[in-house]
Amino acid sequence: MQEINQLVKKCQEGNSQEFGGLYEMYFGKIYRFVYYKTMCKQIAEDLVSKTFLKAFENIGQFNADKGSFSAWIYRIARNNVIDYYRVQKKDIDISDIWDLKTHENIEIDVENQEKIYELKESIQELTPKQREILILRIWDNLSYSEIAEITGKTEENCRVIFSRTIRGLRKNVVVCLFALSLTL
Repeated sequence: MQEINQLVKKCQEGNSQEFGGLYEMYFGKIYRFVYYKTMCKQIAEDLVSKTFLKAFENIGQFNADKGSFSAWIYRIARNNVIDYYRVQKKDIDISDIWDLKTHENIEIDVENQEKIYELKESIQELTPKQREILILRIWDNLSYSEIAEITGKTEENCRVIFSRTIRGLRKNVVVCLFALSLTL
């Protein structure tokens, strides 16, 4: 955390070269977050590029006293995704987008394929709010306070939504979710 704050401070002092360190630390997490919301490699790449460009251009406005850099950059990414779907709204409903297909050719035995199918169906039944909190908590391993900063909800509300979501998923789906996060 201190390393991140030092990099941010150097960027704010005019040393734009230091932004590369922030980019390296957060690119994978932000890409994964955006990809799971769009399920399209090209769109995710474009939105992640916009996210880091906005972060770079506005690094001077970041205030560590108001929250973490992590939450700040996730909020930028989240807003970019929302803006993207707002423009696409006439053609696509964001709540209908969720799908866990990958374009990778991973050899998985039949049993795992069935578990993944069950997981996909269960996750598709979740609300967009539940899916977002699930992604941030499990795949991105963020704390409830960071999730609250990103989503604009209270920490307790995020905790309750996550808890109820997990409770609502069947036991074998939770196991699949963990296994799937390891293979992705």
